[in-house]
Amino acid sequence: MAPATTNAPLRGRRSPLASVGLHATLVVASVIAVFPVLWVLLTSLKPPAYATSTDFFKDTTLTNYTNLLSDTPFLTWFANSLLVAGLTTVIGVFVAATTGYAVSRFRFPGKRGLMWTLLITQMFPVAVLIVPIYNIMSSMGLLNQPVGLVITYLTIAVPFCAWMMKGFFDTIPREIDESGQVDGLTPFGTFWRLILPLAKPGIAVTAFYSFVTAWGEVAYASAFMVGDENLTLAGGLQKFVNQYGAQWGPMAAASVLIAVPAALVFLFAQRHLVTGVSAGAVKG
Repeated sequence: MAPATTNAPLRGRRSPLASVGLHATLVVASVIAVFPVLWVLLTSLKPPAYATSTDFFKDTTLTNYTNLLSDTPFLTWFANSLLVAGLTTVIGVFVAATTGYAVSRFRFPGKRGLMWTLLITQMFPVAVLIVPIYNIMSSMGLLNQPVGLVITYLTIAVPFCAWMMKGFFDTIPREIDESGQVDGLTPFGTFWRLILPLAKPGIAVTAFYSFVTAWGEVAYASAFMVGDENLTLAGGLQKFVNQYGAQWGPMAAASVLIAVPAALVFLFAQRHLVTGVSAGAVKG
């Protein structure tokens, strides 16, 4: 017996008009997202006389890049930022991962207070914390020192990342820990050899967040570091702006070069980002 036919429309099928509207919206959103980046890139390739003009291509030149690298301490600022961001990333990943694992797997006095502390620290804006942290760093002799910035950035990155890593470790079966104990591994050995390899998505998100936090931060870097030889990129870019005007060409060139390391870190971690964020949000 032939099956009965129906003229009912298939569920989930969009009409042609809806498809056109959806694609048009995506195109407009893509243009809005890409246009500022493209504008900065094109500005970096213009001579100073046409830096603020609306012409997309006007006497294209690499002068801004050559002058930036040869006539300014940009490479020093770049090296300082790379050092600070690298240390923040490595230390931040280790501290956040061990903290998240400890809170996820063990019961100990003060556990709830620790979790509340990590959460509450995220509620304070930067403007409120600059003065007390400045005074603490000054009393410890850490002003104008890379280690001072690293410690400051860790106070920003570690609480959020520890919460996220805790949620990620909650999704890993506890039977794996028990198998490590049966094999004679210590708790740290179980964490290092069995659990950590399974936590690559969470680690990728933690590393990316820690790096971006240190790489693009402005307020603390400007307040804690002085002198061209000590500045990071955030403080160095301010040298291109003064009360008489702004050097848009070198600033745009510097912005393009600054974006390269962040883009490389993102490309390295992108395949883990969605998995790590979603897993960390399950039981955070």
